[in-house]
Amino acid sequence: FPMLLALILLSLFFTMLLFPETVFQGACDGLLLWYQILIPTLFPYLIVTGLLLKTDGAAVVSRLLFRPFHLLFGTSFYGSFAVLSGFLCGYPMGAKIIADLLLQGKISLEEASYLLSFCNNASPSFIITFLVLNTIHQKAFCIPALLLLFGTMILLSFLQRILRHFIKNKDWIFPEMSEVFTQENFSVLESCILNSSETLVKVGGYLMIFSVLLALLELLPIRSPGFLLLKSSLEMTNGILLLSQSLSHPQVLYPLLLALTSFGGWCSVAQTQSMIAGTELKLSSYIIQKLTAALAVSLLTFLYLKFL
Repeated sequence: FPMLLALILLSLFFTMLLFPETVFQGACDGLLLWYQILIPTLFPYLIVTGLLLKTDGAAVVSRLLFRPFHLLFGTSFYGSFAVLSGFLCGYPMGAKIIADLLLQGKISLEEASYLLSFCNNASPSFIITFLVLNTIHQKAFCIPALLLLFGTMILLSFLQRILRHFIKNKDWIFPEMSEVFTQENFSVLESCILNSSETLVKVGGYLMIFSVLLALLELLPIRSPGFLLLKSSLEMTNGILLLSQSLSHPQVLYPLLLALTSFGGWCSVAQTQSMIAGTELKLSSYIIQKLTAALAVSLLTFLYLKFL
């Protein structure tokens, strides 16, 4: 395996040397996407959620959400905060918050694994503005798209709890952790800014790498449907644009677009791995769960278009 990896990296290196203009354009596309979209939409949320966790302001939010989320998702007190953040803030905020809560001892490893399976998603603003209004150009599809994407994740969370209860013979509700770690720091804001900046640099680096890979794959004279799916799955935003430019039939295009949005692309998988590094959370389980969700979303979207 190390030798195979070395050969792949060497091949990639020489390919980049042969096509410097393509690499430059791919890197520019990735960095512009990072600078123009991710920094203004992600950075404020990273800082604020970091402050909430380090000052225990998350407890105030959790207190408001605990009862309904506890009944609906079976989450613990702080698990409720992870559900809200994961559904509203977008990739990879859900993974980061879950990892932070786990490292601080506020949720268990089992609950963190459960939350990671459905709380690391594209944000509602991304779904409405970029996916539906700017790509699909169907304003009436906003609510169905949100229901299909988030409804599927909620249904899969129910399925996980059912399997956990009847197969593993465990309680419906995840237990509270007995010890909670709270960071004491005279400069909490500065710490959050530095931590958020590090997160953004990681996200930007992965975005640039996958944008370069996508640009290089575009050079290949392969036009098969399978290759189109492979290219589009590398990075979600560029993948959505690629699918919309290559396909026109709604009953084919819409299920694929929602499936890609649900999965997040391999770039978001790499970003998620970066966020959960240092924990015992398994990336392989996350990938399986996200691919399952993407398949379910595509099927439900196809049925919605066909019958509704």
